[in-house]
Amino acid sequence: MQIITETTNETTPTNTAHIDWDVRWQSEEGRADWVQPEDFVTETIPLLKSSGVRTVLDLGCGVGRHALLLAREGFAVHAVDASPTAIDHVARQAQVEGLDIHLQLSEMTEIPHASETFDYVLAWNVIYHGDLPVVLRSLSEILRVLKPKGLFQGTMLSKRNGEITSGRRIAKDTYVNGDCFEKRHPHFYCSAADLIALLSGFEPLTIMDCEHRRKGSYHWHILAEKI
Repeated sequence: MQIITETTNETTPTNTAHIDWDVRWQSEEGRADWVQPEDFVTETIPLLKSSGVRTVLDLGCGVGRHALLLAREGFAVHAVDASPTAIDHVARQAQVEGLDIHLQLSEMTEIPHASETFDYVLAWNVIYHGDLPVVLRSLSEILRVLKPKGLFQGTMLSKRNGEITSGRRIAKDTYVNGDCFEKRHPHFYCSAADLIALLSGFEPLTIMDCEHRRKGSYHWHILAEKI
């Protein structure tokens, strides 16, 4: 297992979610809701295998639910997160299971890998943590590190999400909500038309507006191919 602890020098004012999450990841209670892989990811694994996917990146890996899953399935897994606690937790879990996961501490806006490295990039509940420039920079980095015809799977916040109505607007389509832990840092929301525009450089394969655990918490579920 390789663990690299360098961080990038670039910072973005609205890209601050990892600070709160680093605190949350320090307790078993804080990690409890984030240990089971999402069905959409699990159900995509047969497609990844049939498409010849080998090298994968879990961007914003959190406590490793998907990185560990993908490693168990035999993929060559790299995982990145801006939370030191998250990286440490994944490292310990991988060691317990005897899994080889290459871990790096880094921002999503500056992925520490060469261009056209990965067959598949996963960014689950990650790249909408910021304003539009953060989202655009993160998507640009995902596009850069994917190989031609590589697959991107991820989520974005939908404008149908009810948390917009109780949030405070700080920039275009960007809100903070002090009443909700997960939304007290900036979050970016988009419509279907917005999302298609953001996915310039990708061919969308699947786009679904899905309700998550909290009632009214709608997220776009995305599977797309690099053009």
